[in-house]
Amino acid sequence: MNSNSKSVVLITGASAGMGKATAELLLEKGYIVYGAARRIEKMKELEAKGAHILAMDLTNEQSMINGLNRIIREQGRIDVLFNNAGYGSYGAVEDVPLEEARRQFEVNLFGLSRLTQLVLPYMRKQKSGKIINNSSMGGKVYTPLGAWYHATKHALEGFSDCLRLEVAPFGIDVVVIEPGAIESEWSDIMLENVQKMSGSTAYANMTKSYVDMSKRMGGSSSSPKLIAETVLRAIESKKPKTRYLVGKFAKPMVFLRRILSDRMFDRVLYMMLKQK
Repeated sequence: MNSNSKSVVLITGASAGMGKATAELLLEKGYIVYGAARRIEKMKELEAKGAHILAMDLTNEQSMINGLNRIIREQGRIDVLFNNAGYGSYGAVEDVPLEEARRQFEVNLFGLSRLTQLVLPYMRKQKSGKIINNSSMGGKVYTPLGAWYHATKHALEGFSDCLRLEVAPFGIDVVVIEPGAIESEWSDIMLENVQKMSGSTAYANMTKSYVDMSKRMGGSSSSPKLIAETVLRAIESKKPKTRYLVGKFAKPMVFLRRILSDRMFDRVLYMMLKQK
């Protein structure tokens, strides 16, 4: 695929953060980029740089069908799907309504899965394609107050592994990106959610500690450009890695999870919460 700079790429969640940074880099490199998001007004800058803009909501199947139909109508093909859209719904398990938990899965897993289903027939027909799923180091580790978010990302890891086996015979690669702490709106939305859900419940003290810890660590997040460069590397590699673990805290946290017992890792997380 690296020999064809006119490859067609669809990026979800392209209005900000990692999606926007990836769209900008791929446009610079000559790719045909379709940026999809609910907030199309936030993609005017991308449009001015040459991106095609799609209004797409991962909880609305018709918007996904319409977006993909437009890409096929205009380009006749789709080469890369970067499933980037997602958000972090945080709060204690006891506090988060199941309706919100279902929405977290709807956006982070089921919407992504449906868009993937819609794209696959075209990639199979081409006998080529790349599906890049933006997971998280949170798909390998866990934290208090993040049960539903971590559940979606752990699920996405397993989903991606199975999908990789199924589509490999058709010349389609499946790649998982596992970002650590990245500068984006994600953190602000997550902190707002956790305080709304558990800031005044039995878990209020834990919530305050978690928010304080997140703010302490937030100042040393990696740039979203790091994810953009990683996606580009995966696209241009003839044999991409199955996983790219990148960004602040990602490698050390996943390494600790791998070598420590559950109880020991729990202890590390409690220590991080209490640290001033």
